[in-house]
Amino acid sequence: MAMTNPPGLMISAPASGTGKTTVMLGLLRALAEDGLTVQPFKSGPDYIDPAFHLAAAGRASFNLDSWAMGEGLLSAVAAQAAGADIVVAEGSMGLFDGVAKPGETGHGSSAETALRMGWPVVLVLDVGGQAQSAAATALGFRMYNPDLPFAGVILNRCASPRHERLTRLGMERAGLPVLGVLPRRGDLTLPERHLGLIQAVEHPDLEAAIAGYAAFLREHVDLEAIKGAAASSGPNGPSSAVLPPPPAQRIALARDAAFSFTYPHLLEGWRAGGAEILPFSPLADEAPAPDADLVWLPGGYPELHAGTLAAANTFRAGLRRHAETRPVHGECGGYMALGEALIDKDGTRHRMAGLLGLVTSYEKRKFNLGYRRAELLAPLPGYGTGATLRGHEFHYSSILEQPDAPLARVFDAEGVEGPQTGSVRGNVTGTFFHLIAEAGS
Repeated sequence: MAMTNPPGLMISAPASGTGKTTVMLGLLRALAEDGLTVQPFKSGPDYIDPAFHLAAAGRASFNLDSWAMGEGLLSAVAAQAAGADIVVAEGSMGLFDGVAKPGETGHGSSAETALRMGWPVVLVLDVGGQAQSAAATALGFRMYNPDLPFAGVILNRCASPRHERLTRLGMERAGLPVLGVLPRRGDLTLPERHLGLIQAVEHPDLEAAIAGYAAFLREHVDLEAIKGAAASSGPNGPSSAVLPPPPAQRIALARDAAFSFTYPHLLEGWRAGGAEILPFSPLADEAPAPDADLVWLPGGYPELHAGTLAAANTFRAGLRRHAETRPVHGECGGYMALGEALIDKDGTRHRMAGLLGLVTSYEKRKFNLGYRRAELLAPLPGYGTGATLRGHEFHYSSILEQPDAPLARVFDAEGVEGPQTGSVRGNVTGTFFHLIAEAGS
């Protein structure tokens, strides 16, 4: 038996920074206000946007990733839309941007996700500094892959009624539907920091911001035309497809402003597999549940809270007790917190948990970004030695010391082996990459 998807759209753009996220959040909220059950998705390996989508739509958002996910997992993630009236997905980077070599099912581009799911693309165009010429850009995107369904364009940062008239003329000549025109407004950008947007939990007044975006879109976008443009590819593969199983029965999960980057499809898979997730806050100096089978420290921003973590003695003592007999795993920020020390951007050295010998520094920022394929040299909770995992890495820290046994051989999307091998010491493991899936799933 096959699952059938609700109709959907992919909100994309020619490049980052065009106002796509503003449109996405406003559209999610406006459709929800109209009484629709809206299912958000994010194309690509983003850790931050899904939390904003949840705030706007009132429904958990999930990543769809054609580089890291096989057909079965893509189907299982897409099936999370069951019961929704409409799907709205947000692309990453530009519409056709991905990596050079294909992964599980593709290069990781938003166009691949839209094509597989049958979602027409709404292209958000920043028309600042141009008028009729914007149509040439839009037409190029429309024609680059003629098989890709195309709903139309939303013109952003339009300076005046005359600017709008001229830009519309170009779109009409190119035969491209204009679904909305957003005037230039300086208050529509979300606050950012070094990994992109700040986290949803840190936004000073997220609810007011999202309500403002929705009102702005309602005023300047043809919502009925957008609803009418939504479509899907119908059956979505076998309903037997499942999300990744839990690595343990009782999982103590660090969850606060320092540790929040966990892929929603993993948590949903763990719950669906019968695991109990026991959240705790290292920043509040909470120890993990003493009867947990596994402690999992996700990525996040430990470098912004290094002093607080260094002083969190209850957290550290609980973590050490657990690690004596049971597994502890950290991803990226979680990996750094399990190490010996973290040096912040000012050069101050902060003591971390000391369960691994890792020492990292933000004083000399080094940009690490991209997909990762890892061949395990030792077990990681839920996966045995020899397993091949797919994940994503995004951080600015430099490794000063990584003295423990390597956890994996780690390769980038083009097959180049790198130094971020992760570490294993006793029951403790850590990786710089965020796990997305086991290869082949």
